[in-house]
Amino acid sequence: MSPVLRNIIAIITGWISGSVVNIGLIQLGHMVMPLEGVDPNDMEALAAAMPDADPLFFIFPFLAHAIGTVVGATVATLIAAGGKLKYALTIGFIFLLGGIWASTMLPAPVWFIVLDLSLAYLPMAWVGYRIGKAIQRKN
Repeated sequence: MSPVLRNIIAIITGWISGSVVNIGLIQLGHMVMPLEGVDPNDMEALAAAMPDADPLFFIFPFLAHAIGTVVGATVATLIAAGGKLKYALTIGFIFLLGGIWASTMLPAPVWFIVLDLSLAYLPMAWVGYRIGKAIQRKN
């Protein structure tokens, strides 16, 4: 397979796999720690409830963003033909852009936005890269 095609597949597969994990953890969070009386599929209702949400509510969104990024970056690292760190960080950057976009849509507390944007994406992409490299060394 061409290295260029393999690297494109690494980005697409990393993005999709990380997104699936992210969405799954967000949905799990809504089941485990629901906002009372709020339909999590109604963005307007969710946005209205976020400013009054208990800080514990934000554990699952942070974990979803961080673990989704780790999984996506790990997958990209495992698939990429070369320059693996670059592809892992690309996944982190894609998810960071999504996090920035989400922070404009849902009025989360400033402390959460700062924590989320600074720790859940690019640092976790680096962690995913390290995990992917460790897996490759074992095989």
